[in-house]
Amino acid sequence: MTVPRKIPRVLSIAGSDPSGGAGIQADLKSIAAMGGYGMAAITALTAQNTRGVTAVHTPPVDFLRAQLDAISSDIAIDAVKIGMLADAEVIGAVGEWLARVRPAVVVLDPVMVATSGDRLLADDAAEALRGLLTVADLVTPNLPELGVLLDEPTAESWAEALAQGERLSARIAAAVLVKGGHLAGAECPDALVLREGDGVTRVVEVPGSRVDTRNTHGTGCSLSSAMATMQARTGDWEASLRVVKEWLRGALVASGELEVGGGHGPVHHFHHVEGSVPLAEGEFAARMWDSTAKVRAEIDGLPFVAQLDAGSLPERQFAYYLAQDAQYLNGFSRALARASALAPTEEEQTFWANSAQVCLVVEAELHRTWLSQHAPAPGQAARQGPVTKAYLDHLLATSAQGSYAVLAAAVLPCYWIYAVVGDELHRRHAARVASGGGAAEHPYGAWIETYADEAFAESTRRAIRYADRAGRHASPSEREAMMVAFEQSTVYEREFFDAPSKHA
Repeated sequence: MTVPRKIPRVLSIAGSDPSGGAGIQADLKSIAAMGGYGMAAITALTAQNTRGVTAVHTPPVDFLRAQLDAISSDIAIDAVKIGMLADAEVIGAVGEWLARVRPAVVVLDPVMVATSGDRLLADDAAEALRGLLTVADLVTPNLPELGVLLDEPTAESWAEALAQGERLSARIAAAVLVKGGHLAGAECPDALVLREGDGVTRVVEVPGSRVDTRNTHGTGCSLSSAMATMQARTGDWEASLRVVKEWLRGALVASGELEVGGGHGPVHHFHHVEGSVPLAEGEFAARMWDSTAKVRAEIDGLPFVAQLDAGSLPERQFAYYLAQDAQYLNGFSRALARASALAPTEEEQTFWANSAQVCLVVEAELHRTWLSQHAPAPGQAARQGPVTKAYLDHLLATSAQGSYAVLAAAVLPCYWIYAVVGDELHRRHAARVASGGGAAEHPYGAWIETYADEAFAESTRRAIRYADRAGRHASPSEREAMMVAFEQSTVYEREFFDAPSKHA
């Protein structure tokens, strides 16, 4: 009986794939992805890539024995996955070692038939491999290999495949994983043929849909080593298969992200833990920024921005914008004060607190100067517009959730978007002034010049740095929440810039 182990020690006995997609390289990735500690004894060296195998070298069998003895004499082995065994002598050496060591879990992936359909083993090696099946706990052949092991034609239907799996299980007195990947159609089921007490057979089918991808290099290796690892963790073949099948499907779906090779590429073994990958300084902030490229392009194309730049913006719209900005800054200061209370360092606490105070100072300046010069329509100065209210509700709701990282992401677009849009407006305005079109000729020229404030530019850089730092130390789920909060605030920035055209 398998005693579940939190971090199982799993040995792969298999060939090497220098391209990293199959063999022991895939096994070690799969073992790590399933939470195990991976080890490897190399049975063969191959020259291969995603397009095929060009050469195979089998080291002396005594060297394989030396590898196996070195590992087992020092390290307790909780599970073994067996893959490519090049010839009868190698198979015999592995069988002798298993008889002496007898690990609790042995999964054998009978590498016998290439994807092209070519047989990979000589007749004597194939016969020796059939003998080795009886010492395995689980055998994981593909459908062509299942047929070869039984000296039968390859199954052409799922019913035929299940029947073959049951016959093989009865013959070797071990569990068999029947895989539907070689069948035609949109469905891709798998099934465990399990041996119960008194020789009773139980079949557990796990349905699945086919993933439309050519990146299938090493799927058999990955599946079998993942099953060995999960079985050592759970002690339950059915539970292990359900976890592994879902993981492998995700690895196939995400495989295109790797962009490895021009043939049948590898699967993405670590797709499920990508959020835990260490990030370089600035990398998470850049991801948030890149995720909003479409919305930011829409901001650049808004009539309000173009007309403000050209000086043709109707004054009533400019007055509405100023009145809503004053309303917004009052509420925004409360979100910044909350960020100060949640911030983990004195440096960040001080920054957000000072920023909250600056918001109130700028709001007072808007009322004292600009709003007195560009009076909004009656009632607009005191009333929050629908976009202003929705934006502030979003920020205050985020504040109430109590996550500093998510709140830092939510307030960041107000800095970053404003700084980028403002810098571009100021750059173009300065170019016009330099060419002879003085600031006095532009009705909003003095307002645009405020965008050149270096103090605000420095505050923006610090806000980006602090949000990025929070993201780099956040959990995967918190990073996802940060991305959502940043994207939502960016959408509200777009709506805020567009509101004067709709509501003034």
